Amino acid sequence: MARNRSSRGVLTLAMITNRRRHIAVAMTLIAPFVLIFGLVFLYPMIRVVELSFTNAPLIGSGEWVGLENYRQLLTDNLFYTSLKNNGYFVLLTVIPTTVIALAIAIAVNRLSGRMQALVLATFFLPYILPVSVVTQIWAWMLDFQFGILQPVIEYFVGEPVAVFKQPAWVMPTIAVVTIWWTNGFNVLLFIAGLRNIPKELYEAASLDGASRRQLFMKVTWPLLWPVTALVMTLQLILQLKLFDQVYLLSGGGPFNSSYVLLMMVYREAFQLNNGGYASAVALVLFVVIMVVSVLQFQLLRMGGRK
Repeated sequence: MARNRSSRGVLTLAMITNRRRHIAVAMTLIAPFVLIFGLVFLYPMIRVVELSFTNAPLIGSGEWVGLENYRQLLTDNLFYTSLKNNGYFVLLTVIPTTVIALAIAIAVNRLSGRMQALVLATFFLPYILPVSVVTQIWAWMLDFQFGILQPVIEYFVGEPVAVFKQPAWVMPTIAVVTIWWTNGFNVLLFIAGLRNIPKELYEAASLDGASRRQLFMKVTWPLLWPVTALVMTLQLILQLKLFDQVYLLSGGGPFNSSYVLLMMVYREAFQLNNGGYASAVALVLFVVIMVVSVLQFQLLRMGGRK
């Protein structure tokens, strides 16, 4: 009995030691990530929240003003204009880019060999370009005097249009540029989803006499819904963070018709040196992105279960 108790004690001690060793190894492995996460995201986030309750400049400390920045924000017409423009841009991009990416992915998936690789690379190429190059290309193609796309616009409208100086044209044009630039990644996601659908399902449905439309509606679309929800959620987050294209192509004009929330943050922080107010705007944008993206993803998940 004494020997059995001793053996059990040794075994328990060994298990405890082994468990501690595993915990120590796990902590060592995750420590770099936690450290980087804390320095790059967590500390700046806490600092932004703190600054949003002060009248601090961009660099330096300020006085505590409580909710004054948020009260000012609720009476700022530029904030509502920027928020409306963000929402308008989301409507112009999220659903259209998802539909276009799905159509391209289905077409590319029917190809094979080098042709498929070539076409896929062609659609993905814009995604690897920096935004400065993308905006320079489109600014040149849409130039009012020398742009190669102005004859196309003139054919449909009747006259050349300075698209980045017309309130009705500027946001749709930036939306087209954004879709062209970012859609390659969405195409890759959809192709990955299409390749995960078993071919046996298509063969069985074809034997039952299903048409191409029925194959898409009854097989492809339901099984591709999780990827669709992911693409739409990623696009929503990306487009709500719109800044680069607007800043480089229109500068927020004309007449603030393309002014967005991140441009407001940039203006308040780097041009007017209002770090506290800029932090309040940035925090509101963060909350909007978090709430809207989570809500959309949950609604899409509920729709996929029906």
